[in-house]
Amino acid sequence: MTLAAVAAAIFSLTTAAAFAFDTKARAAFVLDQGTNTVLMSKNADAPLPPASMSKLMTLYIAFEALRDGRLTLDERLPVSQHAMSYKGSTMFLNTQDRVRVEDLLRGIIVLSGNDACVVIAEALSPDGTEAGFARYMTKRALEMGMENSTFANSNGWPAAGHLMSVKDLAILASHLIEDFPQYYPMFAEREFAFDGRAPSNVRNRNPLLRLDIGADGLKTGHTEEAGYGLVGSAKQGDRRVIFVLSGLGSTTQRAEESEAVVNWSFRQFSQKTIAKAGEAVAEAEVWMGNARTVGLMPQGDMNVLLPALQRNELQAEVVYDGPLQAPISQGDLLAELVFQPDGLPEMRLPLVAATDVPAGGFPVRVKTAAQVLMKRLLNGPETPQ
Repeated sequence: MTLAAVAAAIFSLTTAAAFAFDTKARAAFVLDQGTNTVLMSKNADAPLPPASMSKLMTLYIAFEALRDGRLTLDERLPVSQHAMSYKGSTMFLNTQDRVRVEDLLRGIIVLSGNDACVVIAEALSPDGTEAGFARYMTKRALEMGMENSTFANSNGWPAAGHLMSVKDLAILASHLIEDFPQYYPMFAEREFAFDGRAPSNVRNRNPLLRLDIGADGLKTGHTEEAGYGLVGSAKQGDRRVIFVLSGLGSTTQRAEESEAVVNWSFRQFSQKTIAKAGEAVAEAEVWMGNARTVGLMPQGDMNVLLPALQRNELQAEVVYDGPLQAPISQGDLLAELVFQPDGLPEMRLPLVAATDVPAGGFPVRVKTAAQVLMKRLLNGPETPQ
């Protein structure tokens, strides 16, 4: 039977209390991608109308199709009457067109083309319809860990039941960046003039791309019900921040709030390496082994995000179920390093065995049995619970 055990870490962390960001958005979620640290969460799991930000799901499925060979960038797709009938932001496609997939993708990313989404959707739909594609979007989103997303169409046009949470949008953005680095640069393109058809709709609506703050994606959204929103990402140095804002009151407010969130995320927090790969940070007791303890170390360099300003000492604990049972192999996952900086969620980082600990021989087993017997004699029989 194992008991929860706590070992003191052999280091302490100097950290700070970060200043909270009071966003005007109805819902918001900010993630430091490299350390997977949530910097802000406001109504993060509430299903809300996502407007055009839900086009990111259509793009993700299109990128999967390109990866799997079911689409090619140079392939030309037909435009249906249904696709052409969409209003709002479009590429002004018509049923005489056969449009390259790459142009459709840029039309969705840069121009927010409602019609382009439907062309992609009908090409990839299990039943050839946009409705069938929307059902697949919902299924695929759930498989990816997006638990508060349901889709009624491919482009975010207002429809009953077409909902996403800001946390789900951040999960989706992270997948786009990590899974498809070859296509992600499209999100930083500022202009796309398709066939000269819409000179008034050639500019990317992302307000951060021209500000020289490392912003390189992803998608804006706006409807009367949803308000103004943005799924954004910015990279400065080795750090990348992903953020989602929803329900803002104007394009100006969206631009100001988004810039402020990015600046806050990079200025108020810094990434620190608190332990190197191969460096033992604590020891844990071992049962029936040829050694009484085993060193605990991180699987790789242990990088964490911490508040950057006021300084105070933050203690860490190493938690494991112990004593640990031998034999133990180097690299076995044994414990967690647990700590909580002010203003951030609790962090739990895995620790593994630094060395092998073989099972002890006969003398060790005899000694252990004697110790157990002596403990029982001294403490008396256990009282049933």
